[in-house]
Amino acid sequence: MSELIDVNHQRVKTNGIWIHVAEQGTGPLVLLLHGFPETWYSWRHQISFLANHGYHVVAPDLRGYGDSDSPLNPNSYSVIHLVGDLIGLLDHFGEQQVFVVGHDWGATAGWYLSLFRPDRVKALVNLSAPYFQRSQTSGVVDYFRELFGDGCYVYQFQEPGRAERAFARYDYLTVMKKFLLLTKTDYLVAPPGMEIIDYLETPSVLPKWITEEELQVYADKFQESGFTGPLNYYRAMNLNWELLAPWQGSKITVPTKFIIGDKDIGFESIGIREYVTGDVFKRFVPNLEVVIIDGHHFIQQEKAQEVSDEILSFLRKFTMD
Repeated sequence: MSELIDVNHQRVKTNGIWIHVAEQGTGPLVLLLHGFPETWYSWRHQISFLANHGYHVVAPDLRGYGDSDSPLNPNSYSVIHLVGDLIGLLDHFGEQQVFVVGHDWGATAGWYLSLFRPDRVKALVNLSAPYFQRSQTSGVVDYFRELFGDGCYVYQFQEPGRAERAFARYDYLTVMKKFLLLTKTDYLVAPPGMEIIDYLETPSVLPKWITEEELQVYADKFQESGFTGPLNYYRAMNLNWELLAPWQGSKITVPTKFIIGDKDIGFESIGIREYVTGDVFKRFVPNLEVVIIDGHHFIQQEKAQEVSDEILSFLRKFTMD
C-alpha cells in the first residue's frame, strides 16, 4: 500500500456522469482500464511502476464501479457508453493520443476505443480478453447459452437481481476471494441447478501475490457500490451485438500487445490458445504481438512485475515518436 500514498484521486465529469480516477506521474498519458469484479486498485502495482518510468498514469473506476457513478439502466453499459466515457477523460486531460492498457472488461473497452477512435490511441496493451469479431448470425448471450448451457456465468448474469441475490449469501470478502483467486481453467459453467458463485471455491490459503488487506480493499468498495453496475456490463452484451453491426468486418489497426495467462479460464479447453496464436485474431488485429505467460486470469496482480515489464517495453517503442 505504501507505494500508493502519492496517488491523486479526483472525479471527472465525462459523458454525462462522474468518473473517479486515480492518477500518478507526469509524461505521456497511460490509461489503465480494470475488469470484473475490480476497481482502479487492480492496477496498484503498475501505477507506481509506470509513473516512476516517466508516464502520467490514469486508472479510472469504470462506470458502475467503485467511486464512479452507476447508472440504473443496464442499457447504459454498452461499449458505446464505455468508449464515450474514455473519450471524455482524454479530453479532460487535454490529450489527443494516449496509451491504453486494459484487462478483462477494461480490455473490451480498449478494443472498442481503438476500433472506434484509432486517432486517439498511440498503442494498446490488452490482457486476458482477446478481440472477437462480431457474429453475423446471433447475439453473444445466445451463443454462450447454446455452447455452455444455462449454467454459464454469462447467462446467469443476465437476469436483473439474480446474481446479486446469489452473491448476497456470502460476505463481500468471500465473493472477492471466489473471483480474484480463481484457479479453474475450464470455462465457468455451474452444474445444473447451481449458481456460479456457489460453484466457485473459496481458497483457505491465500496465494503469495495478494494479501487479506488487499482483498479487503475490494470488499469494502463493493460493499459501498454493490454489484449491479458491474453485472450490467453482461446485461448489455446483446445490445452491444445490435449496436456493433456497422463495424462488421472492421479491423483494429492500432499497434497492440496482447498478454494472456496460460491458465486463464478456457485458455486450453475452449480453444483460446489456438485463437490468439492463429491467423484469425491477427486478421482483425493486424499490428499484433501476443505474449503468453505462466498465470491465471488476474494476471496483472498475480504476475505484477512480469506484466509491468511487458507493458513498459511495448510503450517505450512509441514514446520516442
